[in-house]
Order: sequence, then structure tokens, then C-alpha cells
Amino acid sequence: MVGVGNLQLATGNLKPQSVAELNNQIKALLESTFINVYVEGEVSNLTYHKSGHIYFSLKDKSSVVSCVMFRGNAQYLKFRLEVGQKIVISGSVTVYTPRGNYQILCNKIEPSGVGALALAFEQLKKKLEAKGYFDSLHKKELPKYPKIILIVTSPTGAAIEDMKKVAAKRWPLAKIVLIPTLVQGEGAKEDIARSIKIADDLSIQNSKLANTVSQSEKFPRKFKIQNLIIVGRGGGSIEDLWAFNEEIVADAVFEANTPIISAVGHESDFVISDFVADVRASTPSNAVEIALPDINEIRQYQDSLIDEFNRTFLSVISKKEQYLRLLFKSYEQNSIKSRFEFVNKSIKDLKLNFNNFFLRIINQKSNETKLLQSSFMSNHPDKKSKKGFVQLTKDGKIIDLKYIKVNDIVYLESSQTVAKSKILELKTTSL
Repeated sequence: MVGVGNLQLATGNLKPQSVAELNNQIKALLESTFINVYVEGEVSNLTYHKSGHIYFSLKDKSSVVSCVMFRGNAQYLKFRLEVGQKIVISGSVTVYTPRGNYQILCNKIEPSGVGALALAFEQLKKKLEAKGYFDSLHKKELPKYPKIILIVTSPTGAAIEDMKKVAAKRWPLAKIVLIPTLVQGEGAKEDIARSIKIADDLSIQNSKLANTVSQSEKFPRKFKIQNLIIVGRGGGSIEDLWAFNEEIVADAVFEANTPIISAVGHESDFVISDFVADVRASTPSNAVEIALPDINEIRQYQDSLIDEFNRTFLSVISKKEQYLRLLFKSYEQNSIKSRFEFVNKSIKDLKLNFNNFFLRIINQKSNETKLLQSSFMSNHPDKKSKKGFVQLTKDGKIIDLKYIKVNDIVYLESSQTVAKSKILELKTTSL
């Protein structure tokens, strides 16, 4: 009998081993020898079992080895394995004795060349983008003047105190409701998703109540959510913020009916909830600044509205006064009294015009009479009887002596005597 390790080669009458015994010996040998292995390779033959276990093979150019990660460790795997993906595994070698197969029992898996969290982030981002979670069509408009802000965050962190201070300064009319939430560590992702659902239900109930009051006051309006939700926390490492990169949180944000602002970490931090939410804020304080109007700006705007209203009001009043004056003037012009006064004035004007016209005629006739009288007086026969002067007439007409010819028969007349004469001779005298 020659010994080779713990194995013996039968040279005599030794009893042979069973297959199970051999496999158990091999299992004991391998599992005690390969306690910690650190292997790099490419994923193939991948199976995500409904039990939560992950079965796959790890291969390189010339060899392949079977691997398994049981549910207890698989639940902490941040990224999803994919065929062809290059990974590094940490674990131990184990043997499945019923089949005589050995495999690597994985305790930890990391993507080769890139961090697990970074890879998980990109994987989930691509998955949700393909599902339309980031589309602008699904983004809800924030209410301009929210009545209630429901904040999903830790009740003990600095973020809630900062948000309360900013809210009290900007818009004290808004009601702040804190939904105490675990924001990091084990169970954080489930608690965040649950708190978002609670906040959304409270928002919808409040909006429905406001709509019912509006209906009862006989001022019906279309049902609209006037509240919003802020989901977030203060800064931290990528591990601290990781709960907001979980798919269950992304689903809760996407399915909420109330507008949501994602405010996680600092300005440089980006998480999946930022892409799914309706609005992303750089910090929790910035989320409140986005959510609420500035009361001082509203006051200034209100003052400008009052000034504009007063100017418009005075302008309208002035125009209406002018219009009323025109109406009153038009009424006065077209009233019975005005018509009577107009007719009465017209009669007076006619009478005055008649009197003036009549007086003009009288004056004209008087002047003509005076002129006739003057002419008559100047031609009165009595005034013609001046010594040495007579009136010369021919054919019944008074003529001038220069028109008389020799042998003309003319009459020399005074007021008392008419002498018929014949012109015998004419002589021209020079002065």
C-alpha cells in the first residue's frame, strides 16, 4: 500500500470507497484549501433564480468555473450581472457532493475596472430611461402658491431645519408637514418609498377636501393638487445617498400624483430620484426656494399692481366723466327745454332781424325821400326865378346852351313866364 496524501492506492484486499465518500473527501480537501479566492473573469450562463440565488459561470479564454451567490449576499449586490460582463469575485471553493461538481461560493462581486455603485447607477438609469421615467411629458407642473409642503426626510438632520428656516422667511403662509423617514442604511429605500406614498395620499386627501369645500361654497373648480412633496436629505458619501438610487424609490416618485422636488445632497450630487422627480434642486434649501414664492417680491408686485390699478381706475373714471359730460351736453341740446329755448331764440332772432331789416328799409326810404325832397327843392320853380336867369328847353327837355343850333325853336322859362324864341345867331365866347 502506497500513501498519497490522505488517499491510498489499493494493492491488497482493501474495501473500495463509495462515490459519496470520495466526493466528501474531495469536498473536505478543496474547501479547507481554497478558503479565500479572488478571481477575475467574464460572466456566462447567468440565471437569476426565483429563490433569490444567482447562478453563473466565470470564464476566460481557456477555462470556465461554476459560481453561485446565495440570496443572503445577493440582496446586497448593488448592480445587476449581465452576460459578457467582466467581474471580480471574492469567495471560497465549495463542492456539491451529489453531483461531484465544485463551484465558487461568492461572497462579494465587483465589476472589473469600475465601482459597483457607479455601474449600478448607470444600469438603473438606462433601465428607467427606457421605461420613460425621465420623459418631460410625465413631469408635473409645480403649484405657484402651494398650500402644503410635505417633506420626506430625516427628522433629526440639518436639512429639515434649513428648509423650515427658508420656508418661514420666503412664504410663511405655506404649511410644512414632515414625514419622518430613514434616509440611509438598511431599510432606508423601503422607508423612503413608503413615506412618499404617505405624503402623496395626504396631499390628495387635502386637495379633495379643498375641492369639496369649494363645491359647498358654490364656487366649483376643476380638481387640482395645490400641494407638493420635497424628497431629500443633506450631503454625504455615495453610500450615504444610495437609498435615493434604488428602483423602489424611483417607482414611488414616478407613480406619485403630487408634484415632487428631489433635493439630495449638494449641488454636485446626482441621484436617480433627481431624474425621475418633476424638478431637481441642488440642495434641500434650494428646493424650498424653488417651491415657494418670495413674499417680499410678492409684496413689491402687489404694490405695483395697486399703483397700476389706481392709475387705470383714475383713467377710467376720467374717461367716464368726460363721456358723461358729453352725454349730459347732448341731452341738454336735445331736451324739450333746449328745443323750446332754441325755437324761442330763433323767434327772437327773427324778430330782431325783421326789426333791423325793417329799420334799414325805413332808413333807406327816408334817405331816398330826403334826397328826392332835396332834389325837388333844388328844382323848385320858385328857386328858378332869379333875376337874369331862365331855363332853356327844347322839345320839352331841358338842354344846355351848347347844344343849340341856329334856327332852333327853344323856350326860355322862368317861374312865371315862357318865351318862345328862335335862334338867329350863335357866338362863342372865350374866357
